[in-house]
Amino acid sequence: MENKSKIIQIFNDNVKGKRFDPSGYTIGHDGKEGHWLEHNMGIAPNADNQADILGYEMKKQTPSKTTFGDWSAKYSIFNRAGVNGNKISRDRFLEIFGKPNPLKDNRLSWSGEPVPKINQWNGFGQKLIVDEQHNILAIYSFSQDQRPNKSIVVPNEFQIENLVLTCWPYDDMKKKVENKFNQSGWFKCFKDGNGIYNKIGFAPVFDFNQWIERVKTGVVFFDSGMYQGNNRAYSQWRANNKYWDSLITEYY
Repeated sequence: MENKSKIIQIFNDNVKGKRFDPSGYTIGHDGKEGHWLEHNMGIAPNADNQADILGYEMKKQTPSKTTFGDWSAKYSIFNRAGVNGNKISRDRFLEIFGKPNPLKDNRLSWSGEPVPKINQWNGFGQKLIVDEQHNILAIYSFSQDQRPNKSIVVPNEFQIENLVLTCWPYDDMKKKVENKFNQSGWFKCFKDGNGIYNKIGFAPVFDFNQWIERVKTGVVFFDSGMYQGNNRAYSQWRANNKYWDSLITEYY
């Protein structure tokens, strides 16, 4: 039996016709249904950045957008050797380039408004670019920073143009993308209007070149959730479900 047929059989035997049962899972845990689905599909929890099962990456139905991976930048000004030689602490980075959340005691985060988007400056003077070598860079320019208190918030050494905040190198991201999506392909488990799993859809492989072209057009976007008091970076790379579903070629 070929691997695709094995996956369909596992889905039909263990998932199809069932609704997610939250019992035994931590209340409020965003990934609990994903863990339930992995368990029922026979996928052991892992963080090895490999395809989930038999060479295929699995995705579950989500409200609006789906994640390619939680892929942190390999280099930044707050980790390892830095990029520009201007190394600072993670908390200091959030103070300078993040935003306080008044609903959470002004906890600082690099999420929402400050997070850079491709080829357009945001109000915090940040944007994403893809250079000629296909490295992805988050950069900051003092002249593009629209915050009225920027001269106080941003130290003199960072009051410059095109300061590299983080870098996702080509070779690192190529490996991440292709380990998951360029082996056999990927599939998505779908639910009906009552929340019951009812079908599975398969899509062909895609490589880094296809992925980075979607980054350049903004179809694939950086969705950071990094915040003060948590060591995880929460560096999600996502696309809207309309794009994901457009790639599916077979339903069962």
